[in-house]
Amino acid sequence: MTDASVGEDLPDVIGFFSTSDPSSFNNLIDQDPRPRALLVEHALDVFTRPGLRGQRVSDDSKAAGADGLTVGRAWSPRFKVSEPAVVSGDGLRYEARDDDAGLELATEVEALKGGSLRIRHTLTNTASGSYMLEGLDVHVPFGDDMTEFLDFCGRHERERQPQRHQIADGMWLREFRKGKPGYAGPLIVAGTRGFDFHHGSVLMVQVSWSGNSTIAVDRDDDQSAGINAGELLLPGEIVLAKGESYTTPWVMVTASNEGLDGAAQSVHTWERSLDAHPKTQPVTLNVWEAVTFHQDFSKLKQLAQIASRIGVERYVLDDGWFHSRRDDYAGLGDWWVDPDVWPNGLKPLSDYVHGLGMEFGLWVELEMINRDSDLYRKHPDWIMQASSRTPIEQRHQLVLDLTNPEAFDYVFSSISKVLSQTGVDYIKWDHNRFLLEAGSNLRGGAPAVHGQVRAYYRLFDKLRAEFPGIEWESCAAGGGRIDTGIVEKVSRFWCSDMTDAMSRQKIQRWTVQTVAPEYIGAHISQPTSQQTGRTLSLAFRAATAVFFSFGVEWDLTQTEEADLNDLSTWIAWYKDNRDFLHSGKFVRLDLADSAVLGYGVVADDGSRAIIEHVQYDESRSNRGVYLRIPGLDANARYKVRWTAPVQLEASLESFDAYGPLGDVPVSGQYLMTIGVRMPRCRPETERIFEVVKQ
Repeated sequence: MTDASVGEDLPDVIGFFSTSDPSSFNNLIDQDPRPRALLVEHALDVFTRPGLRGQRVSDDSKAAGADGLTVGRAWSPRFKVSEPAVVSGDGLRYEARDDDAGLELATEVEALKGGSLRIRHTLTNTASGSYMLEGLDVHVPFGDDMTEFLDFCGRHERERQPQRHQIADGMWLREFRKGKPGYAGPLIVAGTRGFDFHHGSVLMVQVSWSGNSTIAVDRDDDQSAGINAGELLLPGEIVLAKGESYTTPWVMVTASNEGLDGAAQSVHTWERSLDAHPKTQPVTLNVWEAVTFHQDFSKLKQLAQIASRIGVERYVLDDGWFHSRRDDYAGLGDWWVDPDVWPNGLKPLSDYVHGLGMEFGLWVELEMINRDSDLYRKHPDWIMQASSRTPIEQRHQLVLDLTNPEAFDYVFSSISKVLSQTGVDYIKWDHNRFLLEAGSNLRGGAPAVHGQVRAYYRLFDKLRAEFPGIEWESCAAGGGRIDTGIVEKVSRFWCSDMTDAMSRQKIQRWTVQTVAPEYIGAHISQPTSQQTGRTLSLAFRAATAVFFSFGVEWDLTQTEEADLNDLSTWIAWYKDNRDFLHSGKFVRLDLADSAVLGYGVVADDGSRAIIEHVQYDESRSNRGVYLRIPGLDANARYKVRWTAPVQLEASLESFDAYGPLGDVPVSGQYLMTIGVRMPRCRPETERIFEVVKQ
């Protein structure tokens, strides 16, 4: 054992950000043998929030206090590196111990494709008695030039809205206690003053976990600032007996000298290397807004016929197909096909959809239960509850305790039977409430959120293994469960129950900070939004969705033929361009006019770009905006042309309206530094143009 502390003997985590080459691990160890800490330790004369919070619970009477109660010990460990750091492949691991506390700490750092890192700790109790863990965080230090940070707030139908703060002495702590990431999610981006999409140095930290989490910016008057992140543990959730271990979720760390987009693109590159990543994202029709709970075979067949004709490739039957599910008051937990609605099962609809050349998808919500269900009447003790009282319902439902092996096995076997008999290609897995008073009756009502999330992952993995041909979508009352943990298991996220295109513009704009655009389900809804009552053109609704995982959520049986023809044209354009849209670098443009949004995709080699200009609101002047396109070849020549089936305003029929573009090639340097000028346009309209290297 060496005398060096963990904080003194680790490779410098910040140094890893300079390269995505895994061989750099060895070089960094040689170059910087006395690096910064990945764990805040009070024993090292540090007075910010400790990374390890817990105590040893003793039944030894000698350790008891005067009142006869046991007392906490090992609350301030000081770890010493016990083994040299081991580099293996893309990862590094080191082990440290505190024999007085009876604790061992292992830390892993893994380099990801695209340049991000992920870090986690494992704590092991090596002594007799129990160690009650209250929290274990990964610490990511940053320099004093990072003076601002950004995180998200959000609600149902208004997910992931940014908020900025100045970094000051003290701690900014976010706790996510709802049993899932929620509508904001555990992400913080620290950066240099004024950082934006393409400028400034940033450090992005996010917790790769689908349950409770905590993330904080912490700085005091004599220590460097840092971000601490990990799982939020409820009282008594983790009590380690001798030899038992707890492993934190991965904490993903991404650095960029090219602003927020540079960090997002790094994460997108990693996501595109995952096994579950969608190779091609099909055009999807979800029938929810067309039929809600009123499932009628004839109507659903008619929807399928029209969908197939206009080019839809995946047809999803949403909520309402299972026992007693005529509304959201009943049925959850009864995972068998309702014979009153589907006397011959779902197979006839599945076969019909397959016969039209489309995939067949199905909605489930496997972690939930209604009181009005056969399952609840038979097993009321299978719900999550902290005491004998029943938790307050949300959306008329309670949470099924998947840490109960009997409940877990019931869900797996019942839904497996449905999937085997139906012929399902795709599952939309929903989660429509928060985990309130989420205790387990197996443990007398003790908190079980940690165990519930682990059980959710196990159920997901078991179903994926049993049905390898099915692709999976994560939904949680919209975008309530989007994180870099579950992304390793799914091919799509439903990012919001809000389908109004104006609202979706802002939601999607920030969801791409965490997940690549091809994961983000984005649908063309009916002309007048069910959520806002706002009426928008088909062109605007389609252009809002077409860069993402494109789909339709509209009663096509009530749609005029002209609109169906336009839908078909948009679908064809998406199919022609999706391979490019879902493989290049997604960019969000920094614009001078806050009433205008600009975003698009640029090829990795700079040979092509597709850019969308959105006149979101009324501009305050007639100056227009310049759309400067990053990532092009400065020395190459490009042509700019309109693309996508957009009805242009008269003033925009020719690029002559704003400069010598159109048929005249211009340099990449011109497009990156001066840009494409767009005049002021009518609100709630958009334009899409393409830049092609000559």
